[in-house]
Amino acid sequence: MTWLPDYDPVQGDPKSCDALELVVVPRTRDLGEGFAVRRALPHGKRQMVGPFIFFDQFGPAQFIPGQGMDVRPHPHIGLSTVTYLFDGKVMHRDSEGNIQEIVPGAMNLMTAGRGITHSERTPEVERAAGQKMLGLQSWIALPTDKEDIAPTFQHFSSGDLPTVRDNGFSARVIAGKAFGKRSRVQTITDWFYAEVSLAEGQSAPLDTDYEERAIYLIDGEVEIAGDRFEGPRLLVFRPGDAITVKATRPSRMMYLGGTALEGPRYIWWNFVSSSKERIEQAKEDWKQARFGIVPDETEFVPLPDSSY
Repeated sequence: MTWLPDYDPVQGDPKSCDALELVVVPRTRDLGEGFAVRRALPHGKRQMVGPFIFFDQFGPAQFIPGQGMDVRPHPHIGLSTVTYLFDGKVMHRDSEGNIQEIVPGAMNLMTAGRGITHSERTPEVERAAGQKMLGLQSWIALPTDKEDIAPTFQHFSSGDLPTVRDNGFSARVIAGKAFGKRSRVQTITDWFYAEVSLAEGQSAPLDTDYEERAIYLIDGEVEIAGDRFEGPRLLVFRPGDAITVKATRPSRMMYLGGTALEGPRYIWWNFVSSSKERIEQAKEDWKQARFGIVPDETEFVPLPDSSY
């Protein structure tokens, strides 16, 4: 995905308890043909949760035959991207030569580091047939001393990720540790990400293992300390308090967070860095075609005509 700044809506949700720091109503942007993106991070009152600096929900959408998602080749620096699907398929291609069809439940972690170019498109079979689409893309900001590491790509199928199931509760640990399980995904910083589903009336804990924590409620409704929240919402919690999440309707959500980075980040378009000068260099590098080329791609996204 790509990013440009937008305005945050006026908040109308109540504060649920002392442990709840912020409720974010995702900003909605229509990308055309009925395809909507909901953006929860960055937010005017909160840039990051742990190292999570960007959080997008795309869909739910229904593509008719012949339609699909086409994110043309674009660059990244200073971050890792996580693409996670619930419905539909996406074909990932990048300038390191990685070509990977992304399917629901799989973990796909692309670390841009010093620079990478990638595209995300609907695969040919699904484009011809039409498909439903619902997924999330997150950006993980890198620590200062790792911002310019070599780019990498990791893919783990849904069967490679640990799961926990109990009466009316299920969880898939995508990265880090949750519910007593640890993912094999290699992370540069200390962060976690888990898909959680609850049947009506069932509960799940949000442990205190990580410094900063949040829940992104995709759909359904949950109760926390007597207050109810409907999806889509990002609920950001203060450190140190054990939280219990109870579903008042069947609910699907993501648990996320991690250790806070050593300082804020600049974010411009698809570039994240602790240095404005580094972002200016990346802008010039993209204009001068110094980033790598994505195989089998002839298009690209031009540098936006805007400033900080």
